[in-house]
Amino acid sequence: MSEEKRDSPTEDPGARLAAAERRLQEASEAADAAEERATAEIQALEADLEKERQQGAEALEELRRRHAEELAREREAKEAAIAAAERRLAEIEQQAEAAERRIEEAQSQARDAEGTGADAETRAREAAAAWLRGQIEALRREAAGR
Repeated sequence: MSEEKRDSPTEDPGARLAAAERRLQEASEAADAAEERATAEIQALEADLEKERQQGAEALEELRRRHAEELAREREAKEAAIAAAERRLAEIEQQAEAAERRIEEAQSQARDAEGTGADAETRAREAAAAWLRGQIEALRREAAGR
C-alpha cells in the first residue's frame, strides 16, 4: 500500500494511528538494532586497538632485549680483545727488558774487551749490541702500534 492510501482521510483515524504507532515501533526497533551493531563494532575496534597496542609493546620490548644482548656481546668481545692486547704488550715489554739487559751485558763486555786488547771481539760485541738495540726498537714500535 502506498503512503497516500494509508494516510487517506477516508480511513479510520484509529487505523491511521495504529499504523503510525507500528511504523514508529519499527523505526525504534531498527534504531535500537543499529545502535547495538554500532556499539558492538566500537567494542570490537577497541579490542583490536588494545591488541595492537599490546603487540607493539611486546615487539618493542623484544627489540630492546635483543639490543641489550647485542651490546653485551660486543662489550665482551671488546674486553677480550683489550685483554689479549694487554697480554701481548706485557710479553713485548718483557722481551724489550731482556734485550736491554743483553745490550747492557754486551756493552759491559765490550768495555772489558777494550781493556784487554781484543779489538775483534769488541767489535763483534758492539755489533751484537747494535743488533739488539734494533730488535728492541722494533719491539717498541710493534707495541706502540697496538
